[in-house]
Amino acid sequence: MKPLLIVIATVICLIYIGCGPKKKEKSKISFKSIEGITFLEVSRLQKNGLSYNEYGFHLSPDWKLRFVSEDSAALYSPVKKQYLNFPLALGTDSVFNTAHAFLKMRHMSKDSLVLELLEAKGDSMNINASRVTMRLFSEDYIKNKLHTDIATLQRPNRKDSIYIKGLVDKANADIKKAFAASQPVQLISKSPQVTVVKRVTKPSYIDNNFSTDDDYLDPNYNITINKAYKEFDYIFSVTVDSKGVMHYGKPLIDFMGDPDFEKHYIKMSTAIMESYLKLYLTTIPGQTLGMPHASTISLNVRGIVAAKK
Repeated sequence: MKPLLIVIATVICLIYIGCGPKKKEKSKISFKSIEGITFLEVSRLQKNGLSYNEYGFHLSPDWKLRFVSEDSAALYSPVKKQYLNFPLALGTDSVFNTAHAFLKMRHMSKDSLVLELLEAKGDSMNINASRVTMRLFSEDYIKNKLHTDIATLQRPNRKDSIYIKGLVDKANADIKKAFAASQPVQLISKSPQVTVVKRVTKPSYIDNNFSTDDDYLDPNYNITINKAYKEFDYIFSVTVDSKGVMHYGKPLIDFMGDPDFEKHYIKMSTAIMESYLKLYLTTIPGQTLGMPHASTISLNVRGIVAAKK
């Protein structure tokens, strides 16, 4: 057994030891009957039936999964554009671990899977208290039985649309209730003097377990202003309303208890936003489900003085 598998198996054992009195031992789950079948995730829902949370974050159904053998599963990487193998550790009561996730199989057939995403806390886990349910269909089932495609099946449901409309109305009435946009704010330079680069996290198996959640919840933009009146470097947040207007948020640095420096920093960075940014940038508001709304972004604005001739 590979070292990583040994560690995962040990964790699963500890989890079950910490779950209470021992009951009659249950057999481990087996995926032999569905090995080699490719399943595509069609929905990822919270207990309330929504795929969006109160922060506007969308639980995107993006898994493409197949079980390769008794000790490995493969997940598709959109970055590498290929399936990557992950260790597969099997527990009792239909619980298993793969791709850094603990899951419980609720339904399994050659056509579909229903999985519950479990949360491990220390050396224990409540296998009956999952907050997220994942539903996957096989490629054959989608194409030859449902006669549709994955994009159609992944569309947000009516409950999502109603919920997001409520969040949009609140955010647009009060920008303090801004929330993360699934299609983030666009900052487009109107001058060669100004460049804008949006931070993009590269999904990584080692560093972030393929998560790019920070890019969604906190869009970050590096803005460089050439031929500025002086050298400067400010980091602060702004809220962009549904009309594309910037509203100053707060500095994103530590002032080490210096109120005078903080006051000066806010004054100068606000002036940079009101002058350079509003003059040289076209700002397109973020939107979710096609609805523009207030959302908050982070800016790193750097000014560079032109070299003397």
